[in-house]
Amino acid sequence: MSTDISTGVWLTQALRAYGVDTVFGIPGVHTIELYRGLSGSGIRHVTPRHEQGAGFMADGYARASGRPGVCFIISGPGMTNILTAMGQAYADSVPMLVISTVNAHGRMGSGEGWLHELPNQQAMVAGVSAFSRTVHRPEELATALAQAFALFEGGRPRPVHLELPIDVMLAPAGHLPLPKPARTPRPAPAQSAVAEAAAMLSAARAPVILAGGGATRATALPALAEALDAPLVMTTNARGILPPGHPLAVTLTASMPETRALIAGADVVLAVGTELGPTDYDMYEDGGFAIPGRLIRLDIDPVQTHRGKVPDLILTGDAGEGTAALLAAITPRDTQDGAARAAAAQTGLSALPAPLRGDLALLDLLRDTLPGALIVGDSTQAVYAGNMGFAAGRPGGYFNSATGFGTLGYGLPAATGAALAEGQPVLALIGDGGLQFTLAELTTAVEACAPVILLCYDNKGYGEIKSAMIAQNVPPLGVDILTPDLGAIARACGWQVIGVADAAGMRSAVADAAAGRDCTMILYGEALRDSLR
Repeated sequence: MSTDISTGVWLTQALRAYGVDTVFGIPGVHTIELYRGLSGSGIRHVTPRHEQGAGFMADGYARASGRPGVCFIISGPGMTNILTAMGQAYADSVPMLVISTVNAHGRMGSGEGWLHELPNQQAMVAGVSAFSRTVHRPEELATALAQAFALFEGGRPRPVHLELPIDVMLAPAGHLPLPKPARTPRPAPAQSAVAEAAAMLSAARAPVILAGGGATRATALPALAEALDAPLVMTTNARGILPPGHPLAVTLTASMPETRALIAGADVVLAVGTELGPTDYDMYEDGGFAIPGRLIRLDIDPVQTHRGKVPDLILTGDAGEGTAALLAAITPRDTQDGAARAAAAQTGLSALPAPLRGDLALLDLLRDTLPGALIVGDSTQAVYAGNMGFAAGRPGGYFNSATGFGTLGYGLPAATGAALAEGQPVLALIGDGGLQFTLAELTTAVEACAPVILLCYDNKGYGEIKSAMIAQNVPPLGVDILTPDLGAIARACGWQVIGVADAAGMRSAVADAAAGRDCTMILYGEALRDSLR
């Protein structure tokens, strides 16, 4: 290799060796050297309008592709801007590689006021990453990258931050060989634990399976549920593991009494790739979620298995490897009550308030109009309803920011990243309030030719928070905000804009937008929700 390339250029070549094909970032004076090697590298660069948008795009790209989303971020304000997006990815176990610069040695943390200087940038980022590391010499970079990709491939995926001091980024690195990535296999649970779990499940009277986002790519899980005749309760990020209408599918959230009754009636519960966290199992924080029966936890993170209820048996390993091993080891149960137990839980959907049922009908309409399309959500009304019980059309086909960290402004940029990964139209659900958090990313989607269909519920403010304030006898304040003409802004950014008022109009607008593959904003309001109730 030529000896005249810099560490910044070597890094670009190393990323390509790891299969990276897309980078999200905003060039800045401290990151110019990272861009020297991008031209002709085969890596697509996408320029968001804010570093938070870069992080959300990387998040959506990662969830859609299964590969880490990669960001190039400027030191200082760039890193403070992306922290929220990293927090969401950390909460939802999304692989993200954030590469930033930092002031040169002798300047970083000096307190002398150098451009973008922070007291300790690496320590600031550590709280929203699996690890945050300063690369002090070019020779350290290969190891840091190898450890990051080993985590993404073989551990619980979460953001990783690597920062390069400017003097290191500019240092010669031509003497360094490019990495030849050794793929890290997903770990399988111990055979003895699998055998014990299989015996417990085979002998169970009324087993139930709880699946979280970590089980999305566990392809053996549907067959395991069927062999055990076990209802499969899917958290928000697990929706679609069983298809809509499957007799064992339970989409009603475990925060509702009907699903909780199903779980309480189980003598053995298998929890796969789920935190058992409050936003999935106790969203109203009433303390009513419980697992009285024996609990088996299958999770790649051994620490997570010791949070919440103490399990009776732990299988530490990948959800896909573990469920495949269990399927091979169990004795299929010959009882046929699983469908009836699942159906009893699903009756809770009909008891939901009319506005929620209307929003669920909207989601069903979208799923059936564009079968297989990803639906990406912000924290907004339709998404809250969807999290209560939407049946996604495919594994990983529905995700949003309203669980876990719970940020706003996620929907548009995350859908943009997902659309770039999919190469197909992606539906984004967002409210007018949340959209204004990342409104500038309208231009990014057009510029990147990302086929996003943005459904914006326009109720002129923060309607969900306003309702909560009223319910608690707090005078609404700060929630009735000035909402600009969103359609006019979108048109100025190159979007097609359509207003709809009923189901037929929505179905037609979505189908036309998908066929045209243009960025399309579909505006709707209370009239559409009323028509679907």
